[in-house]
Formats: sequence, C-alpha cells, structure tokens
Amino acid sequence: MQTIGVLNGPNLDRLGKREPSIYGHQTINDLELLLFKEGQALGVGLEFFQSNHEGALIDTLAEWMDNNISGFIINAGAFTHTSIALRDAVAASGVPTVEVHISNVYKREVFRHHSFLSDISVGVIAGLGFQGYLAALQFLAGYVNR
Repeated sequence: MQTIGVLNGPNLDRLGKREPSIYGHQTINDLELLLFKEGQALGVGLEFFQSNHEGALIDTLAEWMDNNISGFIINAGAFTHTSIALRDAVAASGVPTVEVHISNVYKREVFRHHSFLSDISVGVIAGLGFQGYLAALQFLAGYVNR
C-alpha cells in the first residue's frame, strides 16, 4: 500500500479557532478524519504531522523519506514564504509533493504571493479549504501509482 504524508505547519493546530472568517470552523482533527476516510476509499495509507517548529517539520520529512513515503501533501503555513531550509528538505526528498493552502494566498497580503515550495511541487492548490487537501490526496493517489 502506498503511503502519503500530510505535513501541516505553523498555526494549523489552531484551525477552528484562528481567524474562522479565513480558515473556517473545522479543526485539524476534522481534516485528518476527512483525509483518512478518503485515503481508505482510495486504498492509500496516510501519515499526519503538524508542528509550529521548522526543524520538527524538516525532521519529519527526513523520517518519512527513510520510511519510503510515496508522496507529500504540504501546507507549510507561513514557512511557505520564508523557509529555504524546508524547501531544501522537500527538494532533496525527490518525493512528489502537492502544496496546499486553505485560503487563497493571492487574495491576501503581497508577502504571501511568493512560495519557496511551488516550483518544486508537482501541483499547488490554494483557496479551496479542506477540499484542496482532498484534491491533493486524490491526485497523488493516482500519481504515485503510475
């Protein structure tokens, strides 16, 4: 069975509480349950990790690479726009990655318009809420089974 890692960065543990006008009222646990059910339907295993700490995200990517994870779904939060170290870890993995954002970053502050991950990802999804994660999972399930 293929396994896909879902990596969530800073403040995503605050989903449902943080800026619900932007991020909605669902929690990270709701997201993981939604993805778990879809993963079962697709025959794909999932690993989940969230951290507010850049090094923990990078360490988890390395651990997943060593355990032969087939693909990554990454919402790096603010690290999307700031972390060259996270970019280097994703690039070094050689693992197909889809970058996801719950909000449409292009309708927000200008500093959110640049991503250090987009050009090394096989796809980018922004502004679709939790549906973006589902789309990423559905895509990767097919992509890694080619």
